[in-house]
Amino acid sequence: MSVDYKTTVFLPKTDFPMKAGLAKKEPEILARWQRMDLYRRLRDESKGREKFILHDGPPYANGHLHMGHALNKILKDVIVRGHQMLGKDANYVPGWDCHGLPIEWKIEEGYRKRGQDKDSVDPIEFRKECRDFAQKWVDIQSEEFQRLGVVGDWKTPYTTMAFAAEAQIARELGKFLMNGGLYRGAKPVMWSVVEKTALADAEVEYHDHTSTTIWVRFPVHRAPIAELENTSVVIWTTTPWTMPGNRAIAYGADMDYVVLRVVAAADDSLAVPGERLAVAADLVAQVCTDAGITEHEIAHRFKGRELAETICHHPWHGQGYDFPVPLLPGDFVTTDQGTGFVHIAPGHGEDDYWLGMANGITVPDTVGGDGLYFDHVPMFAGQHVYKVAPAVLDAMKDVGALLAHGSLVHSYPHSWRSKAPLIFRNTPQWFISMETNDLRAKALAAIDATRWVPRTGYNRIRSMIETRPDWCVSRQRAWGVPLPLFLHKASGEPLRDQAVVDRIAAAFEAEGSDVWFHDDAKERFLGSAYSPDDYEKVTDIVEVWFDSGSTHAFVLEARDDLQWPASLYLEGSDQHRGWFHSSLLESCGTRGRAPYEAVLTHGFLLDEKGEDKMSKSKGNVIAPKDVWDDMGADILRLWVVSADYSNDLRFGKSILKQVGESYRRLRNTLRYMLGNLAGFTEAERLPVEDMPELERWVLHRLTEMDAIARQCIQDFDFHTLFQELFQFCGSDLSAFYFDIRKDAIYCDAPDDLRRRAARTVLDILFDHLVRWLAPFISFTADEAWLIRHPGEDETVHTQVFRDVPRTWRNDALAEKWAKVRRLRRVVTGALEKARAAKKIGASLQAHPVVYAPADVVAACEGLDLADLCITSGITLTADGTPPAEAFRLEGDEGVAVVVARAEGEKCQRCWKVLPDVGTHAHEGVCGRCDDVVGRLDTAPA
Repeated sequence: MSVDYKTTVFLPKTDFPMKAGLAKKEPEILARWQRMDLYRRLRDESKGREKFILHDGPPYANGHLHMGHALNKILKDVIVRGHQMLGKDANYVPGWDCHGLPIEWKIEEGYRKRGQDKDSVDPIEFRKECRDFAQKWVDIQSEEFQRLGVVGDWKTPYTTMAFAAEAQIARELGKFLMNGGLYRGAKPVMWSVVEKTALADAEVEYHDHTSTTIWVRFPVHRAPIAELENTSVVIWTTTPWTMPGNRAIAYGADMDYVVLRVVAAADDSLAVPGERLAVAADLVAQVCTDAGITEHEIAHRFKGRELAETICHHPWHGQGYDFPVPLLPGDFVTTDQGTGFVHIAPGHGEDDYWLGMANGITVPDTVGGDGLYFDHVPMFAGQHVYKVAPAVLDAMKDVGALLAHGSLVHSYPHSWRSKAPLIFRNTPQWFISMETNDLRAKALAAIDATRWVPRTGYNRIRSMIETRPDWCVSRQRAWGVPLPLFLHKASGEPLRDQAVVDRIAAAFEAEGSDVWFHDDAKERFLGSAYSPDDYEKVTDIVEVWFDSGSTHAFVLEARDDLQWPASLYLEGSDQHRGWFHSSLLESCGTRGRAPYEAVLTHGFLLDEKGEDKMSKSKGNVIAPKDVWDDMGADILRLWVVSADYSNDLRFGKSILKQVGESYRRLRNTLRYMLGNLAGFTEAERLPVEDMPELERWVLHRLTEMDAIARQCIQDFDFHTLFQELFQFCGSDLSAFYFDIRKDAIYCDAPDDLRRRAARTVLDILFDHLVRWLAPFISFTADEAWLIRHPGEDETVHTQVFRDVPRTWRNDALAEKWAKVRRLRRVVTGALEKARAAKKIGASLQAHPVVYAPADVVAACEGLDLADLCITSGITLTADGTPPAEAFRLEGDEGVAVVVARAEGEKCQRCWKVLPDVGTHAHEGVCGRCDDVVGRLDTAPA
């Protein structure tokens, strides 16, 4: 009858459960952080340290969080926590964008549903509704971000609608006003006829759109080339609605052109045999196909530059379009498609505008903000640009100008809010010049001086700044910071007076920007120096990208607990044309440099197959709340750091399941250490110099992991750090060190040096690992920390990374143990094969014979290989030839193993099979266990 020695074995004991129950546990931990005011405690304990300031790019306050929000905010929190644990003062102040079209659009929807006219509502009342709507979502999103474990100043965040923020936005715009960078101009801008406002590039999405295409004859009126007499220049366009705005035709100066004579045409063709058409030489075949021309001949060849001073008539000449249409050289003309001639409408295109300006062509106003042609536009007054294409085709046919028409599906700009297609429309707007005060040059220099992660961001934003037009900063809406400007009625010039700017800003700071809409605004702000009758108050608002681009001024500079410039800006890669871009221009225009030292970008979310972006319309959306309610926020946090966020990220249920498995591996690593550290005291701690080689090898690995952790945090490379930590926990610890030392911890006497060494190393491991994991799985790390350090005010998040003694690094020892582990891998493989073949059950039933090279044998000298391989015995030899049937690992044939069964009986306490079992005072145990039981004096009677 066997004796039960269970009470003499030191099995793990811990209150840290294997099953995490994060969905229930995390809110409890979060409530404790709030009770202890973790954020304020971090600030108090960090005073005087080097600052690391990640400036929060403001999300928009108009709905529940989506997974893109979660990715962004978790990544920010991981970075901030990581630098805090490096020993810095890493203060994080969250913020929100609150002005702008999306909120205004939402409020207008309510008016439309109630049959009300928004324009009849008092603007101050309307703006109050917008403000209340924004505040509601700020409060909701704040709670949701905190549920993700994000630590920050949630009690006093920043918002762009705060009075102080609105005042500073007015001051920042005033700086451009005073230095001459701000001017009023009429240029074609991206315009939404649905929202009736200009849009910034960052507010534009590109979707497939079907456009009507037309090929149109422009009769040559006068030309320096005789062969162009009685010829029509043919243009091709995808925007028939811009034809009333045509004022010129562009050609390529170095391109080859021809005059082709139509010989024959298909029955349904609009081409006329005998007519002469001018087109690019490279496009003759395509034009003939498009126009149904079945036979032609080339009447003349010439270079584009020979078209200089050529004048055409507009196709509707004699019907209100009686102006000359000159041919002008344009470097944007190509032979990719069309005819080689580009119709120029200076009011409806960027290239068109600049070509017209360079040649003294007046920019016509043809289309109103609602998309309707003005009353003065011949033939099409009052018609809508979206619906006018059939009428344009009919009008062209009526005068014999239409050569062909068709349709084209192509990528086309749409409003990100209404999803309606946009138009280029010439409108009076307020611009910040890219050339005045050398803004472009300053911005390019600032880009060069900034650290871009990944480096591709540098090329992307630099190319944008190199070619971008002047910055349009005005919008024709109601909800936003008013453009604090007065126009002189007689001259049309803005009033440049710093005292006026200061009065406006002071009023905004005290009462909010609604004061701009009060009846006495002109008298109040102009003061006694100017007559209100001489000035007109501008009613536009500041575009929201100027708002967010100014956050560095009213957040970083305004708060003593932050610093300017920021250490880091972090957003999605789309913000190269958004927040990074506007912040760069605003800061360079007012301070001469970027407001950031470094910029980090992450990719977008894709479905699990990596084929589609996540969107409600595709039904592949998972909300963050669904995840934290089911699996816990730490699973989301681990997903963020486990993925390579420098590229687009895949996300879905199966990926979350994989992350859950990784989480369990990390949690079980912590649980193993906590369980085996039960009762550990300082008296048990063993000096490193007294430790066995295995423990000293683990400490060497700690030095390597510490260097990796610190470098990865500096590099913002958490994907690599996660992989290294996961590999360290799984391979170095669980599958190797823990596996080996389990016997010593369970079965050695409490004062045995080997057990003391192992428990000392476990304590050191836990102390480092829980800190390294704290930025990642912040709830779990704190839960584990409290097991070792109970107390209401205890938290891992006020800790910093431990300094690892340099003396722990031992490269020679690492090299030696690489050989030992090589041998162990082969032995383990042989044992698994023997177990599968039913030769043995547990590995402790084996006594393998191992053949190895001399250097491997030498590395193993003095080590208890049976303990290392978890067998009851082992024979190692460098002599002799291993039998043919010996086990070998592919690629490492130098080590061979023959598995034999161990001789002896199974110890009832440690389960090793040894010859001496049953020969000692205590029944059924080996010599080691007999000694331990005797010393414990707890053996059963």
